[in-house]
Amino acid sequence: MLKHVVFLKFRKDAPESAITEVEEGLGGLPSAIPEIKEFVFGRDVIHSERSYDLALVSSFDGLDELNRYQVHPTHQAVVVKIRAIAESILAVDFHY
Repeated sequence: MLKHVVFLKFRKDAPESAITEVEEGLGGLPSAIPEIKEFVFGRDVIHSERSYDLALVSSFDGLDELNRYQVHPTHQAVVVKIRAIAESILAVDFHY
């Protein structure tokens, strides 16, 4: 199995409506992309100086499935929205 972990830091001027659109898009990914085995995401509740604003954790059977997810048109549409409001994006992918 492969775990995909992403952290997003939004620009300070990112409109709440755009963040909500990202969350709605993320919420639709599991039903649109069959390669996703697990998918959870949420906003940070601590708001410390080292915190990112949103994290998502997803699982895939392997690297091939993750690669298909990455290029899926529904995922790419969400990525466009994320890039429009993100100051920073971090990702880690690991086998478990």
